[in-house]
Amino acid sequence: MKIGVIDYGMGNLFSVEQALKRLNCEVIVSSDETELDSADAIILPGVGAFPDAMKRLSETNLDVYIRKVKDSNKPLLGICLGMQLLFEEGEEVAPTKGFGFFKGKISRFSGETSEGVAYRVPHMGWNTLEFSSTPNWLEGKEFPESRHVYFVHSFYAANIDPEQLVASADYYDMNVPGIVQSGSVTGMQFHPEKSGEFGVFLLEQWLNGVGVQTC
Repeated sequence: MKIGVIDYGMGNLFSVEQALKRLNCEVIVSSDETELDSADAIILPGVGAFPDAMKRLSETNLDVYIRKVKDSNKPLLGICLGMQLLFEEGEEVAPTKGFGFFKGKISRFSGETSEGVAYRVPHMGWNTLEFSSTPNWLEGKEFPESRHVYFVHSFYAANIDPEQLVASADYYDMNVPGIVQSGSVTGMQFHPEKSGEFGVFLLEQWLNGVGVQTC
């Protein structure tokens, strides 16, 4: 089975591609809809600004393609900015509409707790994921002892639908959504391909869940 990685000029493509290949996947990295259509599941990566990414997707007509993927129930995974684009709106630079597959708004970390304690933005480093629900691709799985994953972001998903939340991480007084899911669409705010044993475990289980045979 094949995994299609959408290339719209703003993704961390190499690291995602290499992680998939290490899991024995056949990988298609492309902006061509016909090539991507041959894949059994699609990954939307992303590094950069929300409005720039939506503009690039619109200019290449890949925004229409992503909606088609969702409507066809083909498994779709958004990573980092790719996850954020799947929400209703982003406030970076200027308010920009996202895909709306998940409820909520992508907001900037304030840099200050409710008690006035300053904290670093971007949120960068290792945090433990706490699970509030179990998606079908993780049911019955034995988790590694460490549940640390690697985050690097200045914006997070706020005012989300609790029923779409799978796992989150604490950052000062913030509860940062780390994994979300709605039907065939999954999002990971962290970088699973850079998150050591647990990141590889999560990526592998997602692949297995959509029917990709990994080693």
